[in-house]
Amino acid sequence: MAAAAALPPAARAPPGGGAEAALAALGAGLAAATHPLLYVKLLVQVGHEPLPPVVGRNVLGRKVLYLPGFFTYARHIVEVDGKRGLFRGLTPRLISSTLSTITRGSVKKAFPLEDMEHVSNRDDVKTSLRKVVKETSHEMMMQCVSRVVSHPLHVISMRCMVQFVGREVKYSGVLGAIARILKEEGILGFFVGLVPHILGDVIFLWCCNLLAHFINTYAVDDNFSQASVIRSYTKFVMGIAVSMLTYPFLLVGDLMAVNNCGLRAGLPPYAPAFASWIHCWRYLSAQGQLFRGSSLLFRRAPARLPPA
Repeated sequence: MAAAAALPPAARAPPGGGAEAALAALGAGLAAATHPLLYVKLLVQVGHEPLPPVVGRNVLGRKVLYLPGFFTYARHIVEVDGKRGLFRGLTPRLISSTLSTITRGSVKKAFPLEDMEHVSNRDDVKTSLRKVVKETSHEMMMQCVSRVVSHPLHVISMRCMVQFVGREVKYSGVLGAIARILKEEGILGFFVGLVPHILGDVIFLWCCNLLAHFINTYAVDDNFSQASVIRSYTKFVMGIAVSMLTYPFLLVGDLMAVNNCGLRAGLPPYAPAFASWIHCWRYLSAQGQLFRGSSLLFRRAPARLPPA
């Protein structure tokens, strides 16, 4: 969500049927290319650490323990499952990505947003703020609807991936997974973890757009020759910053998608059977783990070695 919403205007395709198909293809391509990264992130999120930490030094020169980063973790997956193993759960993710893109396009056509001229003069702050509120509300509606439509496939994709932890084959295909969830959990089983994901999306959109608006209005001078260029990338930069603040919602949503579903990754010792996403949030907060998996390059282990 953060990457898509924070794209600068120059990188967004114009509206239209052809553009919608191009966006769907681009989204599927990006999903496939970044899938190994998301796969490793999910395994870290559920607390699966199959490799021992290594000794390293922090910026102060003290010895500390570092958990394996993305490349080491990915190499371990390849050793266990082969190169194709890095793409476990990709098919439902591609379907989810495509459904999300198509839904956003359909909602946009059904509820078109009135074009408004760009307003940047400080004397028109109220007018420009109303424009931002209107655009953000419209974007929020599209995102929420697309999230609801695509979430069932997201749940299936998450469960397919975490089967690596217990070497299970419970979810072996999209149709089989749909039938199993319907049988064991009913319709609601497709929407576990939906609420924190939507809350994260909504908070992200409003914070990102409002912060970008106030920065463009008060910090960027209209007389500056590169003002328009700076404004076009402000939202992109804000998106990166805000996505870190809303990361706990993503973590909780992903954990709830696999929690207590009969897979080892959703059961103790990885996590208790959470009664709700709020229970999950409180548990992670008490453990100091609300940002678990947010970084995959430099991962500090909880323990620290004594000074040399």
